[in-house]
Amino acid sequence: MKLYLLYIILVLSIPLNAQNLITGTIKELDENGTEQPLFDVKVYWLGDTKSVRTDTLGNFSISYDSITNKKVVLELLGYASDTQIVRAQGNFNFVLKQEGKELKTVVIEGRKNSTDIDFESSYNTKLMKEKELFKAACCNLSESFETNPSVDVNYSDAVSGAKQIQMLGLSGIYTQLTTENLPGTRGLASNFGLSYIPGTWIESIQVTKGIGSVVNGYESVAGQINVELKKPEESEKLYLNGFMNSMLRTEGNLNLATKISKRLSTSVLTHADLWKNKIDFNKDGFLDMPLSNQYSFINRWKYKSKKGFESQAGIKVLSDDRTGGQVDFDKGKDRLTTNHYGLGIQTKRYEGFAKAGYVWQAKPYKSIGLVLDGLQHQTDNYFGLTTYKGLQQSIYGNLIYHSIIKNTNHKFKTGFSYLYDSYDEKINTTVYKRIESVPGAFVEYTFKHKERLNIVSGFRADYNSLFGWIFTPRLHAKYNLTEKTTLRIAAGRGQRTANIFAENMAYFATSRQVVILPPNNGKGYGLNPEVAWNYGVNLLREFKINHHPGNLNLDFYRTDFKNQTVVDLDASPQKVVYGNLNGESYSNSIQTELNYELIKKFDIRLAYRYYDVKTTYHSQLMERYLLSKHRAFLNLAYATKNKWSFDFTINWNGRKRIPNTGSNPVVYQRSTYSPGYIMMNAQVSKKMWKIFDAYIGVENIGNFRQKDLIIGANAPFGNYFDSSLIWGPILGRMYYIGFRLKIK
Repeated sequence: MKLYLLYIILVLSIPLNAQNLITGTIKELDENGTEQPLFDVKVYWLGDTKSVRTDTLGNFSISYDSITNKKVVLELLGYASDTQIVRAQGNFNFVLKQEGKELKTVVIEGRKNSTDIDFESSYNTKLMKEKELFKAACCNLSESFETNPSVDVNYSDAVSGAKQIQMLGLSGIYTQLTTENLPGTRGLASNFGLSYIPGTWIESIQVTKGIGSVVNGYESVAGQINVELKKPEESEKLYLNGFMNSMLRTEGNLNLATKISKRLSTSVLTHADLWKNKIDFNKDGFLDMPLSNQYSFINRWKYKSKKGFESQAGIKVLSDDRTGGQVDFDKGKDRLTTNHYGLGIQTKRYEGFAKAGYVWQAKPYKSIGLVLDGLQHQTDNYFGLTTYKGLQQSIYGNLIYHSIIKNTNHKFKTGFSYLYDSYDEKINTTVYKRIESVPGAFVEYTFKHKERLNIVSGFRADYNSLFGWIFTPRLHAKYNLTEKTTLRIAAGRGQRTANIFAENMAYFATSRQVVILPPNNGKGYGLNPEVAWNYGVNLLREFKINHHPGNLNLDFYRTDFKNQTVVDLDASPQKVVYGNLNGESYSNSIQTELNYELIKKFDIRLAYRYYDVKTTYHSQLMERYLLSKHRAFLNLAYATKNKWSFDFTINWNGRKRIPNTGSNPVVYQRSTYSPGYIMMNAQVSKKMWKIFDAYIGVENIGNFRQKDLIIGANAPFGNYFDSSLIWGPILGRMYYIGFRLKIK
């Protein structure tokens, strides 16, 4: 209730005429004579030292005391400076011309960062670019965060090979994963979806901590990860990537892009990932990784007109087949028998998407866009004698209108969205079906005061056909305490419907009995939706020492659950109990991160995280299981003038609480806590020629492995079999080699 009042007070108290402003747009003429916006143009009044910069659309706004033939100066490196006389308030369009004279004695060196912080945004967002992804093997999205201290990636169990992320001490299901702001890994794709996006398809990844924007829906709780794929008009004409590791996992990727005409372009992204080598490091008779083959591709088309209209459309197709279990398991003979324990996961996924947008030429701050997405995700699985089948059919649409109120210090977005989810799941002979139809509307208002204060306040209302009205208020604010010190705060509400089986497939590979506690509301699984409030504060300080740049990032986030689908493994080692929260559940996350260029082209990234995460299990408030309270991180990156790159990463994970196994026979019991451990990875890459580079690396240099991966591996059809209690690395030291061939 306090946040609702704060939200209303802020919106009503912000004046619409806080200062006198002129606004404008600065563009250039391209080789075709078309006007293109110019980013980062310096704009200031002649004789004044204060300045502003244009945004990515070329827009700017600058304050004034009075206008009496004042002169505004426009400057951008490589363009002829211009001075214009302004006689009255209004919105102006300026065109800069490229500088004609040559610079013969001046050499300017630039260096792109691998990760950028959006200093202007009210959101606590980091942009991971391709250079950052190249620091590791980065075969798919789940392997893209090895050099990012904000996101943790762990195996979900000992037999399926599935990886899941954690952010702010919470499971990845509370982080909204989107692909170019379209729904990404959600629903039945929750368990394996991170492996469905190859690293070579990725242009950049935006990682936002804390509650997300209302424009993208109501499901975000702990943050948002948005993946931008390579665009047809900007991609290489040919991009070929090959990869193999010492365990004989092989991968190939081929991206092709071409311009059909000046306005039309298309691209095809293809991927193949094969693992055919049987590995059993700890000699427990089970494969440490399943045998697998995954194939996928995207074909997309993009059209851009001369008059502000853009559109694109495409299709995505994926086939994923995994077979695991005991080393001697033969799918043709042993499937669904007690001869040998086997696991099979087959997934087919089809998706189509379309986007269209229009920007008013005379008013570039004004735009409208429509995004549409439809998918079918089908999975057919078996775990020993248990079968699980699922079918998801989803439709998503979002219409967004963007404009200003009087000037660009007052911006707003508003629109309508629609989400349709149909789920049909079957466990052995038990069927679970549900349909959720959710129309909604939203408005988001952004206020900017000079260069110091940004406030984004948003509200959306949705109606869920199963659970009724969903009201989602969210607030983000950024204030520049000094020129180099920025304070951000955020607060808001999130809601989601848990897909208890797809999100917890690891427990199918156990002998645990599934129990869903009453009360049964007759909707979905009989459980209520999850509701949480997230609050956060972030302090960012930029600095320079001996002309070398750096920044220090401190943040604290708290998530309070008003209802949560609690997955209780402590009640009994022979059961997995799903139920509504009956008591407290919260997460406190503290992180400090230092980024600094120690010497020229030698970067250091150092971070420490502390998690205090507790949930009420069977009436007891307990520490969240399989989560480290303490984590430390170090990444060293060095590049030479002759195009060698060296990267080294250390992750230290503190001990983790292991769910209670005390009622098992002694031989099937586990310790209360795991030991802490260190993971070290390294990579060396070399740009051989302009179009070709190669890399070699090693993961888990110390060869640390969790040895007791599976409880009851000697009796997989018995009462104590459990492969889900994974707290550490499954695989030992692994070497890899790869190459990238790019033709622009």
